[in-house]
Amino acid sequence: MNVLFLTHSFPRAQGDAPGSFILRLAVALRDRGVQVRVVAPSAAGLASVEEMHGITVERFRYAPRRYEKLAYTGTMAQDVASSWSARLALIGFLGSDFVASVRARRSFEPDVIHAHWWFPSGVIGSWLSRMSHRPLLTTLHGTDVRLVRSAAISRPLFRHVLRHSAAVTTVSSWLSNEVRTLVPSVKPTVAPMPADTSRYSPGGRRESSRLLFVGRFTQQKGLEHLLRALSQMKRPAVIDVVGNGGDSERYRAMAQALCVADRVAWHGQLRSDQLAGLYRAATALVVPSIDEGLGLVAVEALLCETPVVAFRSGGLTDVIQDGRTGILVSPGDSAALAAALDAVIAEPDHARTLGAAGRIYALSNFAPESAAQRYSDIYKHVLDSRTT
Repeated sequence: MNVLFLTHSFPRAQGDAPGSFILRLAVALRDRGVQVRVVAPSAAGLASVEEMHGITVERFRYAPRRYEKLAYTGTMAQDVASSWSARLALIGFLGSDFVASVRARRSFEPDVIHAHWWFPSGVIGSWLSRMSHRPLLTTLHGTDVRLVRSAAISRPLFRHVLRHSAAVTTVSSWLSNEVRTLVPSVKPTVAPMPADTSRYSPGGRRESSRLLFVGRFTQQKGLEHLLRALSQMKRPAVIDVVGNGGDSERYRAMAQALCVADRVAWHGQLRSDQLAGLYRAATALVVPSIDEGLGLVAVEALLCETPVVAFRSGGLTDVIQDGRTGILVSPGDSAALAAALDAVIAEPDHARTLGAAGRIYALSNFAPESAAQRYSDIYKHVLDSRTT
């Protein structure tokens, strides 16, 4: 079976974080006899065609190099909404993506087209599916569903993509419910993306009062809630902050205003091998996100036997079992978050128990082999449905 992946986010080099779960899925599918080819946008220094872990990736140019800034930032929607140059780049993106996808379809002859995120890849996939008479599977990851909720103008196009998809998957049950609310006629299948079970594992010395945050500096990721919680904690703690993007200076100024700046270490974006060491050393990972699609960073922490303290929101409830693999508190409640972090630091034996249970749960639910089996079955079901 041949499957063509369409995506606007995919690793640009070894250890690159954007879209890394898509590469893991492609590799795991190949090991099950499903051949995958990927169409993804270009970026500085990338070849037009390359092999990554045995997966062929075809990259497309969509604007003069200095304007090719839509992909790999995690802020495509915001950029397009605020910049005319980004809007013009988006027109070039859609056209170039479609041309590259048509070319890949002709040379690769896929049985199934698999679009990651409904926009832009799902839109391109719907055009390609109708033209080539190949079934389209669309996977929703979270940011694309938030786009529909926040921008009503996008809803007709969203419904168009889903109704022209032979199957729709979401990476969490929360996202599935969101989709059912927006388009009641669509019944998504919950099928999470795989975590890197080989890279993230326990080991080394764990700190007694060192917390970790991993995420982009956006309001949705909730770093401001964590900084407030840090200022309200009764036990002394320091926090490693990994990430970039957004208004980083605002968060640094906020740490100063809350008198916690000397307890925050700003690391910027790190490679996955560097991040693994921080997971292993952390007392707990803190995920103060609101409406997170799934929260693979929480899965990665659990694989390292690091307990997770998070808001009871979005897909995180699929990852964290409150009281068993971590602690969940009410969304936006910084006082409750502070109390939960104090409890994790005060009870190291309980924290170790949470972490050990978390690794078992993560291995059983988010291993690449499990994800590949689920998606292989979905592809077969889509193809079988077309012949009956």
